[in-house]
Amino acid sequence: MTNDVQTSQTAPQLDRADSRVRHDEGLSGALRAFVDQVRSGDLGMLPVFVGLLLISVVFTALNPVFLAPNNLVNLLFDAAAVGLISLGVVCVLLLGEIDLSIGSMSGLASAMTGVLWVNAGVSLPLTILAVLVTGMAVGAIYGFLRNRFEMPSFVATLAGLLALLGLQLYILGPTGSINLPFTSPIVRFGQILIMPAWLSYMLAILPGVLIVWNGIRTGQKRRAANLSARGLSVTLAKALILTAALVFAVFYLEKGRGVPWMFGAFTLLVVLLDYALTRTKWGRSMFAVGGNAEAARRSGINVRRIRLSAFMICSSLAALGGVFAAARLASASQQAGTGDVNLNAIAAAVIGGTSLFGGRGSAWSALLGVIVIMAISNGLTLLNLSSSLRYMITGAVLAIAVIVDSLARRSRASHGRA
Repeated sequence: MTNDVQTSQTAPQLDRADSRVRHDEGLSGALRAFVDQVRSGDLGMLPVFVGLLLISVVFTALNPVFLAPNNLVNLLFDAAAVGLISLGVVCVLLLGEIDLSIGSMSGLASAMTGVLWVNAGVSLPLTILAVLVTGMAVGAIYGFLRNRFEMPSFVATLAGLLALLGLQLYILGPTGSINLPFTSPIVRFGQILIMPAWLSYMLAILPGVLIVWNGIRTGQKRRAANLSARGLSVTLAKALILTAALVFAVFYLEKGRGVPWMFGAFTLLVVLLDYALTRTKWGRSMFAVGGNAEAARRSGINVRRIRLSAFMICSSLAALGGVFAAARLASASQQAGTGDVNLNAIAAAVIGGTSLFGGRGSAWSALLGVIVIMAISNGLTLLNLSSSLRYMITGAVLAIAVIVDSLARRSRASHGRA
């Protein structure tokens, strides 16, 4: 009798618990979750959006040409090459590693493009394939040195920087520069080719559609498992905001030349890497190794293989970025990959939200971060300021990004202890 009474009293409590578990989180719940996330130190992409807003306001006030449609189109053309290099940097930073040779790797790739395609007459597809294989081989060497001899990636890639720079100077020879044909497809891709307007609008709408579709599927699966799920209103609001922003961006760019194919190709690679990092076993292993390599090893993850893949992807994307840079400049020279290429690529990844301490970041960090970096560079160029000021300002922005990352990391640690 007592058990029956206890059962009858417990049943309503279980029903209420189940109703809470199956409860859909609405807009107010999502907003509270976002506020709690920010308070815990996980700022996400918020600093990037705030930074872009401040940059736009300041440079537009100093020179209204900054937000002119055609100037923004040129900015996207310039961002593609550095963005590709930064995309590879995201992979090594996720593991708490670094690659200082990305600039030299892109410079060597640019030189190889000129020597093989223009001077030796090798077809362009085979030239690009050779460049990518070279990038993979260089990354494999870094991964081998890190895994076999525990050589810090800082030292290994610094040695690689010097070796690759020397190889670049050697293969270019005494002339030091090779011009690419202006009428060639690759140069047109880097300087002229623009997406059709209809395709740009379709691609702007696609992310919102995917968000709604994925949100509905995820919600159904979670509700079937009696887990809390994000309300449909939240998913629709997120999709609507993103779609409105992207459609407006395309509309504004179409008032000028339009969206460059070069930037579209870079964005496609960002999407592919984002999928690999968030939807595959390899991606989950990347975050696990970056968070705690020893714990990842004990859980059965092949840490050495993950490190090797990260360095290979980084060097390969740096090589492809060098091809993009050669297409953009229509030349391969001794100056390719030097100067502020290393600074801009690493800074873009960090400013975009990838942590220098490993375990946190995304492929979108490269895209958003490189837009910030190139916006600063473009704005300072419009003001006719010297390159010395550009270096100092970019360095200051990078320092601020690292400070924000460090403070956020400390806040997350203290919040976790609490």
